Amino acid sequence: MINTPVTPNHLTTVRLLTGVGAAALFAVPGYAWGAVGALLFMISMLFDRADGELARMSGKSSAFGHVYDLITDGICTVAAFVGIGFGLRSGTLGIWAPVLGIIAGVSVAVTFLVAEKIKTFTGAYAFDATHGVDPDDAMLVVPIAMLSGLGTVLLFAAAVGAPAFLIFSGLRLVMLKRRV
Repeated sequence: MINTPVTPNHLTTVRLLTGVGAAALFAVPGYAWGAVGALLFMISMLFDRADGELARMSGKSSAFGHVYDLITDGICTVAAFVGIGFGLRSGTLGIWAPVLGIIAGVSVAVTFLVAEKIKTFTGAYAFDATHGVDPDDAMLVVPIAMLSGLGTVLLFAAAVGAPAFLIFSGLRLVMLKRRV
């Protein structure tokens, strides 16, 4: 795609559409909808990686594209967890499922913002890839859990883990600010 009219922002837009589509499918009760949503979410994750790769390889990186990618990641993440929460509302968590989805999604999105702020202080990504694994790759647990029928476990773990990681990230940011 390097020598085509396709831009990284085109791929980001496809990521946005597939990510929001997956979230809409997650919101429909029933395993089958969640499974189809999981497959669509994996496709969305591939486009999330592809946009950055195309930007780097083609020299088509831009400040707008970076911000667009971050916003898209936030929207897709929040939508996925909120969708999962609504899809599980008739299960064991009941009315708490959507609440937990909102807590998890918003916590992850705010962590993205905190990570960007950390980057302004350090000049490096807050949570660098280790051994080729990017922190965004942790979202692969979403389709795996949904395909495994472990959506409730995922939702509960995310509603506890995401705010905890946000607190950790926030403390790191505060420590960086105090050094300045």
